[in-house]
Amino acid sequence: MALALFDLDNTLIAGDSDHGWGQFLVDGGYVCKVFYKEQNDKFLSDYVAGELNIYEYLKFTLGFLGKTSFAQLSEMRDEFMKNVIKPMQLPKARALLEKHRGAGDELVIITSTNSFIAQPICYMLGVKDIICTELVTLNGEFTGAVNGVAPFREGKVTRLKLWLSKTDACLHNSWFYSDSINDIPLMQIVSNPVAVDPDDKLHNVAKDRDWKIISLRK
Repeated sequence: MALALFDLDNTLIAGDSDHGWGQFLVDGGYVCKVFYKEQNDKFLSDYVAGELNIYEYLKFTLGFLGKTSFAQLSEMRDEFMKNVIKPMQLPKARALLEKHRGAGDELVIITSTNSFIAQPICYMLGVKDIICTELVTLNGEFTGAVNGVAPFREGKVTRLKLWLSKTDACLHNSWFYSDSINDIPLMQIVSNPVAVDPDDKLHNVAKDRDWKIISLRK
């Protein structure tokens, strides 16, 4: 059995779920439209450039969760999944997951997206093992705080090693699929790094290092 790791956003789905949630809040009038959209777009630009401060971003995006009841958030998330996420599904991504599942590999999605957004998407994709940004709750409600290390850049390596310490899995003959330059730290420690519809920076690195490059969109 090999370990098959997958980034989520712009890898297994055709878009960024975190940014999509922010745009969903803007479009629904749940937040100040001009300010929130500007900030949401800026953070996405920073991410693409490989310059995102993940904890500044999390403070921004989790603020809404911290001041909104879980009951209301759940209703909103159902609408978000239906109208925003389901159209992002990629048949080739599902086929790739099935290929590894059929080979008996252990599938894990590892993403910096917070658990509230990431979990239903991963379940939709049929993957139950998830490493994501965990959130602090109090009396069943989100506080807006992060629980532990966010799996972003080197944080993905940290969180993966913690997960490995609690399982029988190992990195021998492991795979990791990602679109982003931000995932270089994790791609460097697996046996088979694969660039999936990569951004320009990752594409150049993958070519230089002779990493496999694939598309799940074409």
